[in-house]
Amino acid sequence: MPMKRLWLLFAQSVTVLVAVFFVVATLKPQWLDRRPGITSVVPVFEAVTTATPDLPQGTFSFRAAAQTASAAVVSINTSKAVANHPQSADPWFRFFFGEQGRAQPQTGLGSGVIVSPSGYILTNNHVIEEADEIEVVLNDGRKSVAQVIGTDPETDLAILKVNLSDLPVITLGNSDGLAIGDPVLAIGNPFGVGQTVTSGIVSALGRTQLGINTFENFIQTDAAINPGNSGGALVDVHGHLMGINTAIYSRSGGSMGIGFAIPTSTARSVLEAIVRDGQVTRGWIGVEPQDLTAEMAESFGIPGTQGVIITGVLQNGPAAQAGIRPGDVITQVGEREVGSVPELLSAVAALTPGTPSKLHVLRRDGRTTVDVTPARRNLPAGNGQRR
Repeated sequence: MPMKRLWLLFAQSVTVLVAVFFVVATLKPQWLDRRPGITSVVPVFEAVTTATPDLPQGTFSFRAAAQTASAAVVSINTSKAVANHPQSADPWFRFFFGEQGRAQPQTGLGSGVIVSPSGYILTNNHVIEEADEIEVVLNDGRKSVAQVIGTDPETDLAILKVNLSDLPVITLGNSDGLAIGDPVLAIGNPFGVGQTVTSGIVSALGRTQLGINTFENFIQTDAAINPGNSGGALVDVHGHLMGINTAIYSRSGGSMGIGFAIPTSTARSVLEAIVRDGQVTRGWIGVEPQDLTAEMAESFGIPGTQGVIITGVLQNGPAAQAGIRPGDVITQVGEREVGSVPELLSAVAALTPGTPSKLHVLRRDGRTTVDVTPARRNLPAGNGQRR
């Protein structure tokens, strides 16, 4: 009998203790957590979350670069009036043909980059070419009619200006410091869907002979560039402008991972010339150049294949007056070495008209230097035209 009472007392005590435990665990759980320095699970979690640092900028995220550059990238809307049918105002013509004779304005879409607090905008010439009206839409929603300050079709660049205050301005970077493999972002308004940022790398540098511009020195990238991106920004991981997006190689009309941008070094010189003089002034010497091949070097008795061979010289032109003759190989213009026709064209164009410059020339009988005074380049150089 005593054992039965003891067992009953034990069972009742355990039942009471279990009941007390559940009540405390439900109403006062902190009483059960007696570890030193910890009073609650929630504050510990919040402290850890708050103390977690942001990812290093430019390492795992391009958000800093995108935020820095996006504000200075604008959308450009253009329109061009189209002539109506000569009889579109005739009531009988409209009775039989309706509104078919009334032509609708042609519209276009592109992008641009604000490069000055004064309102100067860099874009592509083909974006605003022959447009009657140009409207610029900022990333903050503001709109303004833009004035064309100047164009340079030979590099496919144009300078616009808007009269707005508190403009965001992009930082011009050093495109000459880019290397293959560097990460870049392309920012623009593709297909008119709104500002878009795409990422990629520099795939190649110094792309020429693409038949896009007269002066070609493109940055190639696999960052997606689509219709509407033309004139937009190609930026580095710091949000600095590395180039103006210009063209793509595509069989479908969309991005195929091969896009081209005009380097900032070229855009800067065009911008400064147009703002200062209203136009770009380039040098011209009047020669017909050709890339020097091993066969041509052997035929003319020229040692090596470094340089550009002159196959024709314009009579009474600057080069002819300086003594340049067919068969000469130009290896250097001023301080710039040249190894291809595009390099020679670019180097000669950079000369100041009327100011003598030295050409380093390789001939059958040895090397020499020639002083040439370039004239002003007036017409775009196409196939068969002289430089």
